[in-house]
Amino acid sequence: MSEKLEGRARELLEQPNLCFVGTTRKDGTVQVVPTWVDVEEGRPALNTSEGRAWPANARRDGKITLTVADTENPYEFVTITGTLAEDTHDGALEQADRLAKKYMGVDKYPFLQPGEQRITFRIEPERIFHQSGG
Repeated sequence: MSEKLEGRARELLEQPNLCFVGTTRKDGTVQVVPTWVDVEEGRPALNTSEGRAWPANARRDGKITLTVADTENPYEFVTITGTLAEDTHDGALEQADRLAKKYMGVDKYPFLQPGEQRITFRIEPERIFHQSGG
């Protein structure tokens, strides 16, 4: 059953706070990596490139956990546990550009490598936990 991303939990994702993505490796251990995040179509939206380990983990398992802490007060955070709802290359480079604007203040994603293929993942939240940190 999905939960709606709203209120302060949504605001934390809309602000330029880093997102820590947790996925499960083939051997059952957990991999956690930092990445950029935004909200698209009411869901957390991530952007990465083909060939990295965590997208392969998410595709294999379908499960993903995100934790975003407020940069100004890291004791305030939101953790979202969900499933991979969308996995697409369509519009992924444009999304990377939007995220670069949000996080770096630049118009174009500056780290694109020749031949790199970007991916957009949208996550369906099943559990949302917000800790106010106050």
